[in-house]
Amino acid sequence: MDDFAQFNSDNLDVNIVVGAGFSGATIANLIASELGEKVIVVDKKNHIAGNSFDYKDENNITVHKYGSHIFHTNNDEVWNFLGKFATFNSYKHIVLAYIDGVYTHIPFNFNSLYQVFEKEKADNLKAKLLEKFPYGDKIPIIEFQNQNDEDLKSLAEFVYEKVFLNYTIKQWGLSPDKIDKSVTARVPVYLSNENGYFQDKYQGIPNGGYSKLIENILKHPNIEIRLNTDFKDIQGKFKRIFYTGSIDEFFDYKFGILPYRSVNFEFEVHNKEFYQQNSVVNYPNDNKFTRIHEYKYYLQEKSDKTVIAKEYSEFFELGKNDRYYPIANDENQALYNKYLQEAKNLNNVYFLGRLGDYKYYNMDGAVERAINLFKEIGNDIK
Repeated sequence: MDDFAQFNSDNLDVNIVVGAGFSGATIANLIASELGEKVIVVDKKNHIAGNSFDYKDENNITVHKYGSHIFHTNNDEVWNFLGKFATFNSYKHIVLAYIDGVYTHIPFNFNSLYQVFEKEKADNLKAKLLEKFPYGDKIPIIEFQNQNDEDLKSLAEFVYEKVFLNYTIKQWGLSPDKIDKSVTARVPVYLSNENGYFQDKYQGIPNGGYSKLIENILKHPNIEIRLNTDFKDIQGKFKRIFYTGSIDEFFDYKFGILPYRSVNFEFEVHNKEFYQQNSVVNYPNDNKFTRIHEYKYYLQEKSDKTVIAKEYSEFFELGKNDRYYPIANDENQALYNKYLQEAKNLNNVYFLGRLGDYKYYNMDGAVERAINLFKEIGNDIK
């Protein structure tokens, strides 16, 4: 034990951050570097970086333990903050889906038309789409179904059934109408020849990996990290608590357990340079897994072997698996709001991150949320 505060006494000059992922690391760094205050970061896992954790395996391949993480953002402040701790490569994410024996691009775009239909039909559909919508439009699939033209109506039905419906059911365990539109809108029909899954200004993978990025964010003389540590086992008071764990767990589930979707990965090593033609291939209608990740694409690593992970979705069960994705709908939001109201009764306790805010943040959104929270604290101090 060093000069930092003990856990069994009051430590009113020390902040505690629960969770060492993007949210926790960002707020810890800002409190430590900008305010000059001491911070203890605790995490139940045996590693930092949360679900963005990656590691170099014996095949010289950087493996994302909890599924592919591709950084992308339009936020200059977020990009500049992370740029202090890592350089990023120029990787731009492309996703394929296996549909009726054909690999086609996701989101479904003009190139997809020609991959799944004969040229004459694809030409006709493209012309009709451009008569009705501007080039570059992104239309949520649910809205795209509202067509009057019979050809476009048929296309919308094809995309909905072949690309969207079964994949959504596999991924979320719910039909699309049971999920908030903010989630279903993440995979639109894209009226473009651009194959990139994201169109953000900044995209890439940190050259040293995500674990190294988080390590660098947390590398500050005012920050101490304690892994394999459960917040529930900590005694004493702190100056501030920043909690990135699940808000219902903080309150001992007094209103009930917030539903999440969890994910299980089946890793395989293959004695070949590549297993598939792309980093991620979705399987909307075939197999029990939702997609296959192949990791060596991200940092263009060289190896005569390759590592893949088949991803299986399942509901979160307390004590059985981990929380991944909050399930956004009115019922779950109402339950979360009960906990949020309870949180407002606390002083100097802040909730953030996917689990703390019960919100489906991307990595940049998690960093942005932490930066904005720090600004609020700074304004309160002033």
